[in-house]
Amino acid sequence: MSAKSSLSGQVQAGFPSPAEQYSEPPLDLNELLVKRPAATYFVRVSGDSMVGEGIRDGDILVVDRSLRPASGDIVIACIDGEFTVKTLRIGKPGPGGARGETRLEPANPAFKPIVVSAGSRLDYFGKVTACIHRFAGAR
Repeated sequence: MSAKSSLSGQVQAGFPSPAEQYSEPPLDLNELLVKRPAATYFVRVSGDSMVGEGIRDGDILVVDRSLRPASGDIVIACIDGEFTVKTLRIGKPGPGGARGETRLEPANPAFKPIVVSAGSRLDYFGKVTACIHRFAGAR
């Protein structure tokens, strides 16, 4: 993704306003979306478990492997050898320092959270930093 496109200005999303006749400098999507090129990947989404977060089937996610995921982040995780995109929830430690429950939560009520059990292997591929999708009328 190295091509630059022109950004023609701004558009009002509320009530119409007079169009401004000016042009901004070329828009580089890499510059806008990629902060760490060597650690950034693009992943196409399959499925609709994250529609509540605006992530739909066919979207492209921008994923930064250099960022350490925290509770509440949307992550690409590998649980027992299977990749998924979900919201990471890390429970607070219990009495005596017992490990809190870690879950991978969908953003669609039709799907259940994945509870990471003591015997499961959980690896993080990276943190999702952006989502690219077309609106329904553009397909």
